[in-house]
Order: sequence, then structure tokens, then C-alpha cells
Amino acid sequence: MKVFKVILLVILGMLLSLSLLVFGTALTLHLSVLNPDFVAEHVERLDIASLTDEIITEQIPPEAADFMGESLDTVLGDTIADLEPWMKEQAREGIYVFYDYIEGRSESLSLIISLETVKEEFRENLLAAVLASPPPELVGFPPAEIELAFNEYYQLISDEIPSTLELDETLLDAEVMEQIERAKQYVNYFNLAFIVLIAFSLLMTLLIILLHLAVRGSTRQIGITFLSVGVVSLVGALVARSVANSQLVQSDIPSTLQTWAPLLITDVLTPLGIYCIGLIAVGIALTVVSFVYKRDEYSYYY
Repeated sequence: MKVFKVILLVILGMLLSLSLLVFGTALTLHLSVLNPDFVAEHVERLDIASLTDEIITEQIPPEAADFMGESLDTVLGDTIADLEPWMKEQAREGIYVFYDYIEGRSESLSLIISLETVKEEFRENLLAAVLASPPPELVGFPPAEIELAFNEYYQLISDEIPSTLELDETLLDAEVMEQIERAKQYVNYFNLAFIVLIAFSLLMTLLIILLHLAVRGSTRQIGITFLSVGVVSLVGALVARSVANSQLVQSDIPSTLQTWAPLLITDVLTPLGIYCIGLIAVGIALTVVSFVYKRDEYSYYY
């Protein structure tokens, strides 16, 4: 009977260790990648203006480039800088729309973005640049006539830019939509597994306590388990951060992302680090209790 009890306690200890290890990873994902607040916060920190400058440049019609010449880059830079708060606001809204969909809080994946702000900012910066440095064919003309000529050219640009940008399932490639649906399914499984992991860990802990029926035995086994898992997980988190940062150095991503990504990696792994430190602290406390606890002389258990 005693051998069976020891074997059962070993099995329960292994299951508890495994559930605590898996839960650490699940907790990290739950509080970072699968948390829209976390994602939105880190998008706020990203230098979106620098990343979008090149993309926007490629979308400008040839008529604008011919009209503005070299000053077009300055106009675009100023416009993008002015629009950065707007872009981050739209990105934040898009993030919450996406997460609402994959987490089942919304039945459709739809986002409507008004581009009137973009068009107005671009027009103002473009006009200011033209008035400050008119094209050769307009040099010497009064500002009013320059603006009239500008309006004709700008109308060509404005016609190429829609008033609103509507994003929904119909605009996405079938393969992309299939991946999103698959992600939605995985998120549902993950949320269920996250709750099951908590319940399973508590159940294993309770069974260990019931099998020992003694403060010393139960606190020692649970304490050592917590301490071991905490140390292993903490080492794993530090190694993962080191490997991820080394991979970033070797990658060809833009310099803006090179600066932003290490902070993101650190913040993603921070919940795991806190979890590990918590396990280590609780494990040490329980282990100490198991050695200093004195059994009540009237207790029938040992």
C-alpha cells in the first residue's frame, strides 16, 4: 500500500510539474500575443511613420511626381508625420476589430476607414510646398494663379485616392481567410485549454495534499515542484529571449523594427518571468515550512 502511495505521488508530482510548465507558456500567450490591449500598446510604440513612408511613396501617381519633383519626398515625410497619430488610431481600431472576430465576440470582420483626413493633410502640405517653391513653369506667377494650377494637378491625385477604405472578408484572399478562420478555431481551443490547465493544476495540488495528509509531506513535495518548475521556466525564458534577439540581429528587417522588436520580446516574456519568480518564491516558502513545521503532539497524522 505504501509503495502504491509513493508511485501515485510521483505520478501526481510529474503531472503537476507538466501542467505548471505548460501553464507558464499559456499565460505568456494569454497576456501578450492574444491580448489586444498588449498588441495595441506596442503598436503605439512603433514608429509607423518611418515604416509607411516607403509604401506611400510607391502609391503616388506619376503626375504628382512630375509636378513636384524632388520636393515630393519632403511633402510625403511631413504628411506622414502629421498623420502618425491618425494611423495609430486606425491601427488600434483594426486590432480590436480583428481580435473581436477571432475571439467570437463579432460575427463579421469589417473595418471602414475614412481617408478624408489623409487627403486633406496631403493637400495642405503639397500646396505649401508648391507655394514655397513653384515648378519652373509657374515661377513668378501670383500665389492665387499658382494655387489654381495646383488644384488642377491635385484633382488628378485626389481622384486616385478613395474617400473611404472598406476592409472585410470579401476583400481578403480565400487562403488568407482560411488561415484567419483556423486561427479563430485555435483561439477557442486555447481559451478552453487555459481554464482546464488552471483546474487541472489545482486538482493535482489537492490530490497531493489529500494523499500526504500531513503538512510536512505535502508542503515539501509541492514546494520542491514549484521551485523546480520555476527555475527551469525562468532559464527557458532567458534562453528564449537571447535566441530571439540574436536572430533579430541577423535578420534583414527595417532598422525601425530592429529597435522596436527587442522591447517587444522582453515585454512578451515578462509575464513568464513574473510567473517563474512567483513559483520560485512560493516553492521556497513551502519547502522552508516543510522543514520548520512541528507536528502537533495530539495529531494522529504524520
